[in-house]
Amino acid sequence: MNRIDRLFGILTLLQSKKYISADKIAERFDMSVRTVYRDVKALQEQGIPVGFEQHKGYFLVQGYFLPPVSFNMEEANALLLVESLVDGFADLSIRNHYSSALTKVKAVLKSAQKEKLEKLNQHIRLQVPERLTYNFDFLSLIQHAISERLMVSLDYKNAKEEVSKREVEPIGLIFYAFSWHLIAWCHMRQQYRDFNLTRIICLKSLDKPFLKVDHMPLNDYMSMLPVNF
Repeated sequence: MNRIDRLFGILTLLQSKKYISADKIAERFDMSVRTVYRDVKALQEQGIPVGFEQHKGYFLVQGYFLPPVSFNMEEANALLLVESLVDGFADLSIRNHYSSALTKVKAVLKSAQKEKLEKLNQHIRLQVPERLTYNFDFLSLIQHAISERLMVSLDYKNAKEEVSKREVEPIGLIFYAFSWHLIAWCHMRQQYRDFNLTRIICLKSLDKPFLKVDHMPLNDYMSMLPVNF
């Protein structure tokens, strides 16, 4: 990668993160931390407002906007392939959001790139078992609740077909045993519970912040799962 491409890459990376350390930039572009310092200085000298905060890293000053960058065919092809995976393993809400995002990506492609992408789309298929057809639309709402630390309410049907109402604090989403699972602190049970999304009848945001101050890391919960896939 030449220096110009690397500078644009660093700038794009800065736009995608609130903070990023020099070590992470160096790892991403396979270069030394000293080179990161020189590249960041070069960006600053071009008038790009890159700031630095101790113990957090570099950041772009709020309000700075970089016009959309162009995609090469390899990047566009990768996004197209992921669309098949999204269709097969995500729910209605995520499929809709991804389709909208991909449409915006296609909008910045050149005409020849769009034509190649459409042709390639005819040669990609994903055969998914019927049990992986998810007709619920909870994933997007759950993602929002996790990122904003908001409680949600849900009506949940267990294996005995018994329905209960819960108020929970979502800490993560895990895909295992061919299903999406919501991991959350359940106020009714006063412990972490695993909710299979296919058994959730109704799910709503309560717009109430978490009551529990500290939650266990999701990786710690994953280590207790009964399966390793």
